Formats: sequence, C-alpha cells, structure tokens
Amino acid sequence: NRRLRGRDGARLTALTCGGAIPDNADYRVVLEPAETFIGTVNEDFAIESMAGDIFQLGNASYRIARVEAGQVRVEDARGAPPTIPFWIGEAPARTAELSQAVSRLRADIDARLPEINAQSLEAVQRHLAEQLQMAPPAALQLTEYLAAAKGVLGVLPTQRTLVLERFFDETGGQQLVIHAPFGSRINRAWGLALRKRFCRKFNFELQAAATEDAIILSLGETHSFALEDVARYLNSRTVRQLLVQALLDAPMFAARWRWVANIALAVRRFRGGKKNPPQLQRIEAEDLMAVVFPDGLACFENIQGEREVPDHPLVNQTIHDCLTEAMDIDGLERLLRALEQDEKTVIARDLPHPSPLAQEILSARPYAFLDDAPLEERRTQAVLARRWLDPTEAADFGRLDAQAVERVRAEAWPQADRADELHDALMLLGALPENEGRDNGWQGLFGELVASKRATRLRPPGGPVLWVAAESLPLACAGWPQAHVDPPVETPTEYAARHWNTEEARVELLRGRLQGCGPVTVAALAQSLGLETGSVDTALAALEQEGFAMRGQFTPDSPGVEWCERRLLARIHRYTLARLRAEIEPVSVADYMRFLLGWHGLTVDPRPEGPQALAAVVETLEGFEAPAVAWEADILPARLHNYDPDWLDSLCRAGRATWMRLSLPRTPGGRERAPSPLRS
Repeated sequence: NRRLRGRDGARLTALTCGGAIPDNADYRVVLEPAETFIGTVNEDFAIESMAGDIFQLGNASYRIARVEAGQVRVEDARGAPPTIPFWIGEAPARTAELSQAVSRLRADIDARLPEINAQSLEAVQRHLAEQLQMAPPAALQLTEYLAAAKGVLGVLPTQRTLVLERFFDETGGQQLVIHAPFGSRINRAWGLALRKRFCRKFNFELQAAATEDAIILSLGETHSFALEDVARYLNSRTVRQLLVQALLDAPMFAARWRWVANIALAVRRFRGGKKNPPQLQRIEAEDLMAVVFPDGLACFENIQGEREVPDHPLVNQTIHDCLTEAMDIDGLERLLRALEQDEKTVIARDLPHPSPLAQEILSARPYAFLDDAPLEERRTQAVLARRWLDPTEAADFGRLDAQAVERVRAEAWPQADRADELHDALMLLGALPENEGRDNGWQGLFGELVASKRATRLRPPGGPVLWVAAESLPLACAGWPQAHVDPPVETPTEYAARHWNTEEARVELLRGRLQGCGPVTVAALAQSLGLETGSVDTALAALEQEGFAMRGQFTPDSPGVEWCERRLLARIHRYTLARLRAEIEPVSVADYMRFLLGWHGLTVDPRPEGPQALAAVVETLEGFEAPAVAWEADILPARLHNYDPDWLDSLCRAGRATWMRLSLPRTPGGRERAPSPLRS
C-alpha cells in the first residue's frame, strides 16, 4: 500500500546506536587498583601481549597484569624500560596542495643541481637556509638526501616526471617502485589497480604498498616485462571498473563496510543496554554482507569472471567511500589521461640496489599495505639497503659493475675438455656457430662427436655453419627450415617425436643462447645465428612474457637495449653488491694491528733519528695518554733510533710541543685520586 512505518524498537535503536563516528576495536587500558582509565591500545597489540609485558602509554610505563575481553588491566611499572605499542589504522592522506608543494621543491632542487659537486651542493644548501628559512642542519641533510637520489636515478621525481625503479632483492625476486609524489590517495588507487592488473596478467597475487610519494610492487621470479610499459598498463576509461574489483579484496572494504552498516543502523553498537563488542560487530557485518553482497564473501572457485556488484545502498555507499575518501579515483583518472596524452615524462631505471628515495616505501608500516600480508611476511624484508654517504658518488652506486658483467659472461659460457662436455654444451646452447667452436679450440672434440654420430653440422643458406647435437637436430631444422645437414645423423626416437614450428623453435634456440651469453644485444644475437632481427625480437618478447629474459642497459656504455637471462642478471646484481660491500667491509684484527705497527713506525727499518723525526712522532701520538715514565722509557725509544731525552726538551723549549694530564688518575675502587707529584 506504499506505506512506510518504523519497526518496534527502531526509535530506541536510533537513540542508542546512532552516530557517524565509526567504532574501533581498541582495548581499554585500566590502571589497578584504582580502576583508572588510562587510554586505549590496538586490538592486535592487546591480543599479542602477555601478562608481565611492559609498554609505554603517554609518558609512563605500565606492566600488564592480565588481558580481559575488551580491556587490559595494568599496574605501574615504576620506570622500567618499556616497549612501544602499535596501532593499525588508516593514516590521513596528504592534501593535493601539499603534494604540489613537495613536487615544486624537488623540481627546484633538481634544476639547481645540473652537476652534483661540492659547489652545487653548497649553493642548494645556502638557498634552503636563506630562502626557505630552513635550519642549517636540516638544509644539509635534505640537500645530501635529494642529491644522492638524483645521482642514482638521474632526475628527481616530480608530478611532471615519474620514475620507475626496479631492483633485485636477496631472494632473486624483484621490487618495482613507482616514484610519484601525488599523495597517498592517488597512489593507493594506482597501486591497487596495478596490483589487480598484474594479477590478471601474470596470475600471481602481488604484495603492494603505497605512501605519499611512492608505490611498491613485490614481484616474483616469473615476472619479466619492459619497465617503461608499466605506465601504460592502466587505461583511464576502464580503471574505475578495475579498481572496484580490486578494492573488494582490500582490507579497507571490509572495514568501511562495517562503518557504513553501523551508520545505517544495520549493525547495532548497543544491544540489550550493553555495548556490542567489536568482535561481534564484525561477525554481524560479515553476515549482513553474505545476504546483501554474496559475491563479496563467495568462494573463488564458484566465481567466473568479475564479481557482480549489486545495486544496494550499503554496497554503493561503501564503494563510494573507498573510491573518494580512502582513494581519489578522479585524480587517478586525470593522471592516466595525462600519461596517455604524453603530458608526463616517464623514466625507467634498473638498479643493482634501491635508491635513497625507495628506502621510505621499503620500510613502510602496515597502514601503507594494500594487501593483508603481515609485516613479517613482506617480500620487502628481503631487501638489504645500503647507506648513501656521498652524493657525488651516488651515480656510481646505481650502475652494474663491468667486472661483474664480464665474470658472469665467463661463468655462463660452457667449458668443455672432453667430448661429453661439448655434447652437453651443444644441448644447452641448441646450436653453436662453428667460428665460436674454433675460437674455443673444440674442433677435435667436435670431430669425435661427429664420428660417433652424436653431432653434425647445419648449413643455413647465407648464414654461419652451426654445430648441432643429434638430439637438437629437429629443433634446429625447424629454426632454419632451408638448412642442409652435413653429415646426416639419426635423431633419438624420443627427440624425433616432437614436432616444432619455426616460431617455437627459434624461441627455444634463443633461450639456450641467452643461458650461455649473458647480456647481449639483438643485433649480436641475429648476427651470430644468422637470423633476421625481426624474428629475434619476436622470440625475445615471448621469453620476456615467460619471465625468462629481461631487457635493459646492463653493460656500461652499451650502445642499445640488451637482453639477459633472468638468473644471470640476478647473479650480476649479487656480484655488484658484493663488490660494493667489500669496499666498506672492516679488515681483520690482524690486518689492523699490522697497519698500526707500520703507521707508528714500529716495523720501519731503519728507524728515523733526530729532533725533526721526534716532532713527527709526537704529532702522530698527539692526545694519547700514558704514564709519564713510559714516554721516554718505552714509547719514544721504540719509534726512534738512539733516542735522546734532550730532543724532547728542545721541542718543549721551542714551543713546538707540550705535555699535560687530560684526566685524573683513579683508585682501584673507581674514584678519582687527588693530584700528587709525579714519580720517575
């Protein structure tokens, strides 16, 4: 009859459960025995704590007596060393105006550092101190930090210049960092949408996080792609629908669903005159979602394609809050349109280790996470960061070591001292150019393989003569369909049964070639195998899709894009890091003692002599304390030949040296002893 009326008890529910401020699951902290309310701690912190733990709240420390439902009872710890509690929540985002100011500051400093040297660093520091009224220590720290970042990345990221950074971690995986100072609302939306796109592209759930200035995606060993293409993975016309599907799995959706249900009085805050515990509110919110939005909690095995979002007020409001409050979908669409119209500059950098600007996102706290993996299980924990001390040398830290590249090339290339080892090398490489076999001195070994019908020569028309193992002959013949086999050999049955087309065969041949070559250009691959560059590009793109090969500029002063097998590239990165760490690795105690003995002249033969030599010894020992009797009896005679006490007296009379007591002597009990005459 088109008549609306309130249910029984609706008025009481509205009076007791109304309000727009969401409830959280924090535990009350109560001080015993006075039953004084101290504050609140996060639910996870309270559950993980035990009786006897000491934590700080305010400016005092408290010892946990017991943890009850909804509250933590504590007693005064009387100044005992505490731990710091944590709170898990949604951090407030930086405003768009502040993000623009950060971008302008970076652009200004970038323009003032055309070259990173002492003069430009001093000029930037003076500008920050004078024009921005920044304290000198803060100006120095900011200058060195941003200068080191520019040295590694080549440019400082701004809202007009985005930088994509990729580097290996200690497990062989990779970390992708997008430096974009747009604020966490846009970065959170961009990171979630990219995470969903990667999930659909590689069938792999990535760990991701977003802060005010960067996004990080933790990649596995199977992910390989052109780094600069990441900026084009999303489309401004479809990103809203993609982001809706992505946020349904994000922790923010479940939390905001409960908040909306509370505000709509669908989940009561109070029941029977008592506060409804947050744990029960979460259960009731899940039950409500199971009724209103079944796909939100459905088993993925029963879902085909995208989840269907119902047109329900609670669902619409939750999605709206996630897209416009927790994130900025409109800002993300504007950013993607600018990228599509080439209004933004995108720079890609493959680095051996993270840049200084990446340290923030690598150590991000749980509030920045875009997935539900806990802190201790994050892939970013596998990244060992280094300290950036000298901005003028930061550019060298961002390059792969040329010696590491050559070392990996030498290790990857097979070694053969017997015919069986050469056969294994041919099976690995697929096909070996005859000129390379002669350069390695393998003609005799290859002759043995030919005589035993285990290998043969393949002569492509207009291409180099190739050595091929009998097992790889069907593969090689498919790669070079017009090639002539000389002499004919019989392929084993299990290998002859496999039929290859030309594209598949060339992919496998280039796979073997990359395993033995290290970083190599397309032109070098095409020339060595006698293939067209177009077919080589197609095969390498297929290997890149598999995650087997990666492209970039790995060799210093490389003329163009190089390709490298993923594991070989990871080894190059490890060797580069090992060299950098060896440069700052402390020496052994024995080496240090040998240095000190030589530094002080105790091992020099012949030892110096005369007052001038004594002046140099005194300068080396300046500030060192020793008993007065030891100086002329042991210390100085050990460093000078035929030491004469008159030499020291002459230096003191000339005003070139003086002596004094820097600290008072102490008694065996540790108390300072009153001054007394010296005994010699």
